[in-house]
Amino acid sequence: MSEYFDKSTKRCADCQSMSQLFCLLNQDELAMVDANKIFVRFNAGETIKKQGTFMSHVLSVNSGLAKLYIEGIEGRSAILRIVKPTSFIGGPGIYSDQRHHFSITALVDSSVCFIDLQVFKKILSGNQLFAEEFLKDFSQDVLSVYNRLIYLTQKQMPGRMADALLYLHDAIFRKLKFPMILSRFELAELSAMSRESAVKVLRDFQKEGLLRISDHEMEILDLEALHKISRVG
Repeated sequence: MSEYFDKSTKRCADCQSMSQLFCLLNQDELAMVDANKIFVRFNAGETIKKQGTFMSHVLSVNSGLAKLYIEGIEGRSAILRIVKPTSFIGGPGIYSDQRHHFSITALVDSSVCFIDLQVFKKILSGNQLFAEEFLKDFSQDVLSVYNRLIYLTQKQMPGRMADALLYLHDAIFRKLKFPMILSRFELAELSAMSRESAVKVLRDFQKEGLLRISDHEMEILDLEALHKISRVG
């Protein structure tokens, strides 16, 4: 189960894992965040935020990894990205309907700071540099989703799976061997295909000597080949 901690036990000024955005806040603004946040630990598999719920807080991820995804029809979802430590998560609901337009679930044991939305908006309106950097981060996230949408609609299944694996290598772990934080079903959601198709493509990649997959670990054996499959689609 999730663990909640008294807000005074984790001061932003002393935190080694806060978002770089908070380095742009002055002492008074940091104190305001301190007084209006809750620090929570989540176990792997627990829901951090649920799509469609009221947005009362924005999130700053301190540790762990989580998946950010849109829940579609008939129980199908699309994973937009993997959230890493020091990531800051807001969303379009901040200035529209104040609702969460995606869900977030911990992939491994993770810790998150929940910051009161009204306090966050007050800081945004009073600190121009912080607001500009926040908008830059948000814009980069949107552009990343746009680029993935193009790839998912124009590439065949091997190309989409290659992109998903390269994303894990390039953006998340930055090494050839990494833990299997995603199930095969979640890899299917990341690459926009059915579970059966994802399993088949992964099996083909293993037969061709591109990957080695065990219950707890994945190793990319031929990075150049994955890049080639990604390019040709």
